[in-house]
Formats: sequence, C-alpha cells, structure tokens
Amino acid sequence: MRVSTTSAIAAGAFATLASAAENYLGFNSGATKTDNSAKFKEDFLAEFTTAQGLKGAPGKFDAVRLYTNIQAYSENDPIEAFDAAVETKTKILLGLWTSGTDNIDNEMAALKSGLAKHGDDLAKLIIGVSIGSEDLYRISVTGLKNDPDGVGAGPEVITKFIKEFKSEFADSAISDVPIGHVDTWDAWTNGTNKAVIDAVDWIGVDEYPYYEDGKGNNIKNSGSLFDAAYDATIAAAGGKPVWVTETGYPYTGIKWGEAVASVENAEYYWQEVGCRRLFNKTPTFWYNLRDSNGANKQSFAITNNLSTTPRFNLTCPDTFDTPSSTSSSSGTATGTATSKHTSTATSSSDSDATSTSVVSPASSAGASGSGSGSGSGSDSPTATGTDGSSSSQTVVPDSGASSLTISATLLVAVFGAAFALL
Repeated sequence: MRVSTTSAIAAGAFATLASAAENYLGFNSGATKTDNSAKFKEDFLAEFTTAQGLKGAPGKFDAVRLYTNIQAYSENDPIEAFDAAVETKTKILLGLWTSGTDNIDNEMAALKSGLAKHGDDLAKLIIGVSIGSEDLYRISVTGLKNDPDGVGAGPEVITKFIKEFKSEFADSAISDVPIGHVDTWDAWTNGTNKAVIDAVDWIGVDEYPYYEDGKGNNIKNSGSLFDAAYDATIAAAGGKPVWVTETGYPYTGIKWGEAVASVENAEYYWQEVGCRRLFNKTPTFWYNLRDSNGANKQSFAITNNLSTTPRFNLTCPDTFDTPSSTSSSSGTATGTATSKHTSTATSSSDSDATSTSVVSPASSAGASGSGSGSGSGSDSPTATGTDGSSSSQTVVPDSGASSLTISATLLVAVFGAAFALL
C-alpha cells in the first residue's frame, strides 16, 4: 500500500495522540486445554510464570488476553485465571464471549464476582476489555465459507453489548478501562462494521499470513502480507489505537497454500513480524504460549510443556528481510488506549489450498470461547505434521512491552510538519 509522505506524517501524529504511555507483551489463554478439560488456577499459574520467565524474550511477557470471564463448564463462576493473575501480577485484557447469545449477563456476573473477591488487586491489572472475538468475521462471506456452521454476531449486537457493559460498570473500579472489540483485519475494513469502530476505544486485530492462501503466502512473504493487513486496519481505525490481539505461525500442522508449518518458519515469523513490527511498539498478544484448541490442525505453541526454554531463539535480530511499510517507518499505528491503571526459513511454491481469505487459529472456539484463531481456507490442505492443536476450546476461547512517551513539544512539531505539507 503506497501512502504519501504527508499522509504518513499526519497519520502518525493522529495515532500518537490516540496512544497512551504503555504497550504490553502477552499471549492468549483459553479456558480449556486441548482435550477440552477445564483449566484451573494451577494451569494459569504455570502459563503466566513461564511467560514471564521466557529465555531470550525481547521484553517481559507479563500480560494475557482472555476470551471469557467465566470458569469453564460453570454458569457464571469467575475464571480462575483471575486468581493466578493476581498472584503473578499479570496484566489482563478481559474478553467477553458474545457469539450465539442474546445477553452477556453471565459474563458480567462472573467479572463482578472476581472483582468482589480480589478488589483493587484485580482491577488494577485490567488493561482493557474486549467485547467479543471475531464475531463479525464468523458471519462474513469468508467466515461462512470456511465454516458454514460458524456462529457470530453482527455490529448491532456488538454495539448493544458494549453499551450494556459500559452502563453496568460505570460506577465500578474499572469504569475507565478502555473498551474494544477483536476481529480479523478484513472485518475492520468492511464498511458495514463501522458502527463497532465508532463504539470502541481501541480495536484488536487478529492476522495470520499463514492462512492468506492465494496471495503468495510463503514464509518469505509473511512480513509483507502482515504489513498490508495491519496497515489496512490502521487506516480503517480512524485514529483509534490498534492492538494486535492474535498473530503467530505454526511449528507443525497442515500445509496451507504456499505456507509450510515448521519450527524454522515460526522463528522467522517471530523475527520478521514480532521483532520488526510489533514488540515494544504496540500492545501485542502472540498466538501462542501453549496450544489449547484441540480442533485445530496446526500447533502454534512456542514452548514445549511450558518450558521457559522456547522451541526457537526469541532474541530479536538487528536486521530484517521485510521492507519497512510506510506505516511502520513513519510510526503510524498504535499504542494503548487511555486507562488510569496505569534462522533459515523454508517455503514451498506448491499451493494445496484454494480459498483466499483470512483466518485465525482461535475463531473456531465454542459457544463461550475457549481459544481462538481465524482460519481461511483450504478445501483440501496437505498434511505436513503430526500434531494438530492450536489454541481454543469449547467453553470459552483463548489469544506489549515497554513504555512509549512523547512530549507536547514533539507533538507540536509533528503536527506542524504534517500540516505544513498539506
């Protein structure tokens, strides 16, 4: 995507205004394991402890994105991830599951119970709230093509739930926590969904170049494919912060178009997308620390059995293969919405998949959200691995880092340069 210097500077200025002082680094975490059994406090403790102790990581992964507030297989008990987060001081991007339901009463009841139990110890860890996850994608033409039985929700439902949540927690300890919605990049660029953008404080995007078959999705092109989708999302956001709520690359699994799942390619993607474009630049929730969606035909976990020694080297290199996009070079994009709480890669040219849409490994989660991933698709993908799990479950689904500050003087200078060129 080609953007003029004037547009890039202006967009960067507006994006900076929309940002706050901190970004986050984290992973996604569903409510169940790959066998669909429930996770409990000890399971979340193990995840959060490993995340914060990863060897070679480009920052401290001390944040987590949840898909639901509800403990797996309960009606409205608070998810035990809350207990583990308080104990490990893990920041939380809350998630409310909104597909296949006409209310979010149980989600809100579970959150209220969690806050009643932990008080400010929990409230101060909540960095954002996502009302829904990939609901718009699942009812889109692409989503229904990939999963005709997929259950989602339209913009009128999402905006209704956003209003209800804000009203219900208006006088609570989390009244000023920024509210957002998570979806695929092509859901955000669809003008029929603009009401959701207007209703939120930030937008979350799930993007997987691995699934972009029909677009030359070999590993060497993954950085450019990510940039194109990410930049399009930023443009659609209208100056609101864009958080990357899911992205990653499978280390084993089926072949998708030209994309080959391997440890080498997962490492290359970490470097070319995570290191080059995301880490310490925008709130980022990588997919994933460990797999939890047994339905997926790919495995994305960067660890084996939650070892703090990852499958590949997490250290970021000094140089990258992917050319800088206009947005990344100009600083356009992201940051957090305001809250008072304060390797050699392998590729293949053989295309075995036929559809050309966007997918994420978690969006196939069940009614209350256990994992995530939208997958776009293949009618008959070729198997290249033996393990077929990702991150999601059947009850509730799964999915930043250093400070970013800017002075008033710099803002004036940036705006001056932008408007001088208009």
